[in-house]
Amino acid sequence: MAHQPQIKIPATYMRGGTSKGVFFRLQDLPEAAQQPGPARDKLLLRVIGSPDPYGKQIDGMGGATSSTSKSVIVAKSTQAGHDVDYLFGQVSIDKAFVDWSGNCGNLSSAVGSFAISAGLVDKERVPQNGMATVRIWQANIGKTIIAHVPITNGEVQETGDFELDGVTFPAAEVQLEFMDPAADEEGAGGSMFPTGQLVDDLDVPGVGTLRATMINAGIPTIFLNAADIGYTGAELQDAINGDPRALVLFETIRAAGAVRMGLIKHADEAIGRQHTPKVAFVAPPLDYTASSGKQVQAGDIDLVVRALSMGKLHHAMMGTAAVAIGTAAAVPGTLVNLAAGGGKPSAVRFGHPSGTLRVGAEAVETNGEWSVTKAVMSRSARVLMEGWVRVPGDTF
Repeated sequence: MAHQPQIKIPATYMRGGTSKGVFFRLQDLPEAAQQPGPARDKLLLRVIGSPDPYGKQIDGMGGATSSTSKSVIVAKSTQAGHDVDYLFGQVSIDKAFVDWSGNCGNLSSAVGSFAISAGLVDKERVPQNGMATVRIWQANIGKTIIAHVPITNGEVQETGDFELDGVTFPAAEVQLEFMDPAADEEGAGGSMFPTGQLVDDLDVPGVGTLRATMINAGIPTIFLNAADIGYTGAELQDAINGDPRALVLFETIRAAGAVRMGLIKHADEAIGRQHTPKVAFVAPPLDYTASSGKQVQAGDIDLVVRALSMGKLHHAMMGTAAVAIGTAAAVPGTLVNLAAGGGKPSAVRFGHPSGTLRVGAEAVETNGEWSVTKAVMSRSARVLMEGWVRVPGDTF
């Protein structure tokens, strides 16, 4: 029996924030995968090593967690006033689908660096030394991200002393601005609060009624009070991911919230939309020990937040969820704002399982509707490997 040889595709493996993913230039993909559709999805699934019933992604580039089962496609922008178009695919680990419904805020921090190194940013926009401003069109959600990438001797500077909790080694700081981060195409009329309320009573089948703040900013997110679901807000991964009942609870909440936010019509559709919405729970600041052993002091943070991604508690914090946290914290009366002590802060520092993170957002109320002009946070990014990925020729 004849077997198809492998094909090789130019690719770069990068860390961005607390995530890792395989980056492609659109022009380097096989022709059949240069357009959205089954061929592209099959290719990315095979690259990452999914679906894997063992949950390990041994036969691919994925790392068997939501943070490391990711793909990115970048091209010269088709949008006026932008340098590149950025498309993010969250690859399911054990199921045969790629979720294109949202962005990855962590990998957003690597897009500018990749785009410059890949020759997708016009040379005159990259200084010999200083800061390159890369204007990114986030194609999944139709939003603008501005990345400020340090440049030394005409090359992207990746090393530095910026430390990011959840990442072992320091690197160069990349500041990101998420412009007008409230999602337009998600929820009622693109409203930042799709239900029209800052806090809702969310009816969850088999659970009861829970107070929830549901927001479209960065990524659609459902915020709960930790105490309402039996948690302190200082939990680490094993406390949630090692408890099957907890995972079922959060998925049930997520499905109910997705319906309430107008993202799906029926709760059973949530299984086909794993990337969005996210579920997070918040509490006022408290002392705890982070997963690295670092002591987080209540006096150094404004609140604690834990968030789930792809059905598991995240080891740190998704970048897009951080945008949602900063935005919700800036709006008086949300559960996030109340956990942070109320008022109208322009920035908050929150505790997550790996440590702390600061995020800023400016929220404005006009005629009873809240909006946010931008959210700002710092991450770092680094190329881990570059060359080609290989997949069997009959993959797609």
